[in-house]
Amino acid sequence: MGVLEAVCVSVEKGTVKLPVPSAELRESWGIEGDAHAGEWHRQISLLAGESIDVVREVLPELEYGMFGENLVTRGIELVALAVGDRLQVGEQVLLEVTQIGKECHNGGCVIQQATGDCIMPREGIFCRVLAGGMVAPGSSVEVLQVE
Repeated sequence: MGVLEAVCVSVEKGTVKLPVPSAELRESWGIEGDAHAGEWHRQISLLAGESIDVVREVLPELEYGMFGENLVTRGIELVALAVGDRLQVGEQVLLEVTQIGKECHNGGCVIQQATGDCIMPREGIFCRVLAGGMVAPGSSVEVLQVE
């Protein structure tokens, strides 16, 4: 079992997300108030804290949300997940993986320009919200067996 390390939101697409103390995830929508929420397959983005740690070796000032991630996990091997896998976050929230990786905006995000690389295309995952609820740093994260 893993843990939620950070929750991040932004009001505009293509911008850095900012950490928040908690957020409400709405079924079939995403995080209330986040620019990426909506009726589509990429309602929530996740990135492993372990992946961010590697980039922090080059950019120690790197803050959560700079890759555009909504949820930062620790203790879950996100890169091992596949489309269709499910994650339980806290007591209420159920997510389903819908996409692995994505293209960076405008041919390269700020991180890629600074380091020559961006991990989101390889290590980020995207989910839709199957069941909503509140999440906050410290919430448990568990990979569920899909039957």
